[in-house]
Amino acid sequence: MGVDSVKSAGGLAYREAGPDDGRTALLVHGYPESSYMWRELMPAIADVGWRAVAPDLAGMGDSEPDPPGTWERHVESIERFRNALGIERCVPVLHDWGALIALAWACEHPDPVDALVISSSGFFADGKWHGMSKAMRTPGTGEELLAGIDRQGFGTMLAGLSPGIDEVAVDEYWKAYADDTRRRGQLDFYRSMDFEKFARYDGRLAALDVPVLLVWGGADAFAPVAGAHRFARELPDTQLVVFDDAGHFVWEDEPGRCAAAVTAFLERL
Repeated sequence: MGVDSVKSAGGLAYREAGPDDGRTALLVHGYPESSYMWRELMPAIADVGWRAVAPDLAGMGDSEPDPPGTWERHVESIERFRNALGIERCVPVLHDWGALIALAWACEHPDPVDALVISSSGFFADGKWHGMSKAMRTPGTGEELLAGIDRQGFGTMLAGLSPGIDEVAVDEYWKAYADDTRRRGQLDFYRSMDFEKFARYDGRLAALDVPVLLVWGGADAFAPVAGAHRFARELPDTQLVVFDDAGHFVWEDEPGRCAAAVTAFLERL
């Protein structure tokens, strides 16, 4: 199955690449993207004999909305998806929202987790929302913000954030804004995602005691590289790779170098 083909399992659309009997990397995208963000990484993972599986979170990409689109329901969807595909063990590869969601899943379901790849996110109970995210959490303001986004403005915004996001990618990511239900799901996520909820996982991520690769953009304005260094301090077995000139969308900015870092990491497991 090519990465341009989309299937469905457990209520989520997904892309995959690589041998069915290969060890599995479970790629969970961030916001406002979809599994399409892994288009360069998936073939590289397949080339080293691993299977790459990348779902679209509910209401994003080709996945139907599953309201309410809360953080808790997204966490539940990862386990449902894993069970539907019969994935017994995996290495989650996570970006942005994907880490906020799937790190919680990993803490709640530690047995399938062989290692982790974390990028451009946090998992800290003392985290703070800023900028657009804070606006999305504000009743009235968030609705007004989303209502004012059109395809042209969305494309201009993403192009300004990453030169790697072309018009094809914008079309893929715009699917998250296709209707009011999908847009509402974005507000549901932000308004349910209170960082204080991560307090219940205090120490549990480190207790997984698995190898962790941290992939970061040195110029990330949304999840600064200080978060990567904090992960490195708090987790027992980490490798940190920073691409100095890359921003928040590091997988779009440096697809080849990111893929090389991930495949080298997987081959050592």
